[in-house]
Amino acid sequence: MLEHGGNLREAARHYGRDDWIDLSTGINPHGYPAPAPAPAAWLRLPEPDPALLVAASAYYRAPSLLPVAGTQAAIQALPRLRAPSRVAVSAPSYAEHAHHWGQHGHMLRQVAYTELEAAIDDSDVVVVVNPNNPTGETIVPERLLGWATRLHARGGWLIVDEAFGDTATALSIATHASRPGLIVLRSIGKFFGLAGLRLGFVAAHEDLLRELADLLGPWTISGPAQEIALAALTDTVWQHETRSSLRQSGYRMSRLLLRHGIASGGTALFRWWPQVEPEAFHAHMAARGIWCRLFRDAARGIRVGLPATDLEWHRFEQALHEWSKR
Repeated sequence: MLEHGGNLREAARHYGRDDWIDLSTGINPHGYPAPAPAPAAWLRLPEPDPALLVAASAYYRAPSLLPVAGTQAAIQALPRLRAPSRVAVSAPSYAEHAHHWGQHGHMLRQVAYTELEAAIDDSDVVVVVNPNNPTGETIVPERLLGWATRLHARGGWLIVDEAFGDTATALSIATHASRPGLIVLRSIGKFFGLAGLRLGFVAAHEDLLRELADLLGPWTISGPAQEIALAALTDTVWQHETRSSLRQSGYRMSRLLLRHGIASGGTALFRWWPQVEPEAFHAHMAARGIWCRLFRDAARGIRVGLPATDLEWHRFEQALHEWSKR
């Protein structure tokens, strides 16, 4: 398996603390207050709830959707729906895309964001993370839709991973995903802070969604997950207030890093920067009970999420000050 954030057991095993601040993911630390599911949600096989699809279609402004057990399920399954193809994956980005397209006979290449335009006409599949994880780079919808048209003309796909799109809604192209050859991935885990729910959505043409559903099989989304997601997707007051608070927290983190000489990119939910000594910075923070995300390869640097409390903000700022003065 690839390495990911959120691995606090590894942090505790290596450093032996029990007071960790987990900044290693981009998950909202003030997640949606999930209601208790009805007893029947535990007792019955989880039939798909049409109300969930209605709510998700309205929230994502997508005409046709398939719920999946986290977008990870779709990332692993989509390469199995095509014959061997020429695949370009934006880089650096969420590593699971390249990992799975590199299997099943596909010809994979990883392409920098600045070179994606040139890769469209000699690729069958192009995968873009927008906003990008971890760097926060973005591509405007008009450009993405143009790429989708060019790829579809040759029977190709454009896959756009919008897992962090909830705080950048103007970038989303989910509303166009009914056109053949365009596939958009959305996540409940990040903005709603419900990563443990294991729920995401694929927006695409209905023919492709049927193929994907057949591959994934029945009962992929639990009854409790469906009930909680329905509540979250229809709670517009919580959504509005959370977008506002996350924008403020993201700005606070950006300014805090800048005061310590760190110019970062990212989204409202995380910040990333290239770090000359990422291993040393990561170890410095870990020794103080702060778990950041270390990137060693193409995205060599550090990513941090948002602290949950004022005390956590203070501890992180103090650790930054000690790093600056080391």
